Amino acid sequence: MIVWLNGTHGAGKTTTSALVQRLIQESRVLDAEKVGETLMDIEPGLPALDNFQHWPPWRPLVVETARHVLDYTGGTLVMPMTVLVEEYWREISAGLARHAIPVRHFVLHADQDTLRGRIEGDSVMGPSAFRLKYLDPYAEAARTWLHREAEVVDTTHLTPAEVARHIAEAVGR
Repeated sequence: MIVWLNGTHGAGKTTTSALVQRLIQESRVLDAEKVGETLMDIEPGLPALDNFQHWPPWRPLVVETARHVLDYTGGTLVMPMTVLVEEYWREISAGLARHAIPVRHFVLHADQDTLRGRIEGDSVMGPSAFRLKYLDPYAEAARTWLHREAEVVDTTHLTPAEVARHIAEAVGR
């Protein structure tokens, strides 16, 4: 099984994924961003785009990486990754379905002011214009398709541990 943690920057995906992994037996965290980083390391580089998700190989490589890891280890993969383009989510989820891999798709949500405050006050990564530019696309995706496609967990007033417990309990049901 895959537990996919979606949502924009500042929602708490990375922090929550590590906590969820501790609560679900035989689980591992697979950050699909690492697949994108691998593509970014190709020399000479792939065509210049503002996000590695726009490179066509990224989506099937995420599916195949997850499939092969699950074939090797079994258990559950917890995958923290923002996907705001509906077509990309459909491609990934259809690819996983072709391999009969069940997916529990959660969106970690917070209001725009909370997200902005978290990004601007991030003591690890520091303020990030890159991360801030995804607030509006997230709001649009949430309004048009994303919140219909997933189980929404409002993280605005919850600690990461509370969010992780909620997700682990939902997966266990």
